[in-house]
Amino acid sequence: MKSSNNDEFLVHCDLSLSKKLKRDWTRNRTLYALFIPVFLYYFIFKYGPMFGLIISFQNYKPSTGFLHSKWVGFQHYKDFFTDYYFLRVLGNTLKIAVATLVFTFPMPIILALLINELRSRLYSRVVQTITYIPHFISIVVTVSIMMELTNRDGAITQFLTVFGIEPVTMLNEKQYFVPLYVISAIWQNIGWNSIIYLSALMAIDAELYEAAKIDGANKFRQLISVTLPCLLPTIIIMLILQVGKMFNVGYEKIILMYNPLTYEVADVISTYVYRKGLLEMNWSYSAAVGMFNSIVSFCLVYFTNRFSRRVSGNSLW
Repeated sequence: MKSSNNDEFLVHCDLSLSKKLKRDWTRNRTLYALFIPVFLYYFIFKYGPMFGLIISFQNYKPSTGFLHSKWVGFQHYKDFFTDYYFLRVLGNTLKIAVATLVFTFPMPIILALLINELRSRLYSRVVQTITYIPHFISIVVTVSIMMELTNRDGAITQFLTVFGIEPVTMLNEKQYFVPLYVISAIWQNIGWNSIIYLSALMAIDAELYEAAKIDGANKFRQLISVTLPCLLPTIIIMLILQVGKMFNVGYEKIILMYNPLTYEVADVISTYVYRKGLLEMNWSYSAAVGMFNSIVSFCLVYFTNRFSRRVSGNSLW
């Protein structure tokens, strides 16, 4: 008797669920239609290629395919961890990633705060447009401009001679590689990344500022007591996302910037994967290195999210 009642209950739940889904589809069919391209993009280009990670455990050859290539287990991972270049590429990746995070992350926040204080809407829009433009410039063009400005006869190099610095081709010097990478990243992304902070600033209730003024708070005190606390959830979420991308240092830009003279400080995990996978056609080894990179990135996001939730109560999930 109990079994019969349970079966009836499950059938009733199934019918109610199907009705809810049908009703929701009828009501939001336009939104579902808009979601389809997004779903296909992530399924085809993000989740679909994950199947290819199987080759990191094989001695993969295109002629034999995924299913018939020889299994070697964790051999490629062991080879990477014992490789002569392992510590170098790991150290360079950490150094460039941390420098990029420390110097580029606060800049859009500062820019957004400064733009928010501008009284002239026209001037504010002009500043925003000028700072957004570099984001749309190709990386190839950006690096080409950098090369022209920092070669021995470039404008930046000649300007530095005023301070007694010897003119050199800066991209051929190890000590200049990371500063040039970070400065160019700031120039290219500061305006674009400030958009989300400007949106968050506009969402702050004006009555909070009025209450702060009544209490005698000046501009700086309003910034500390009102603006930054209201902006903090957005800052934390963006920081978590940025930490997750730390190990994915853009190989396109580094490949364009580095040369044999700067390999020692410029070679990172992504460029190492590029050389091993495409130039040397060692696909299984490069897949193992890429897998290691992805696992580390996932761990960074997970533990940063947990730390943020415990300390501030704000997190991605």
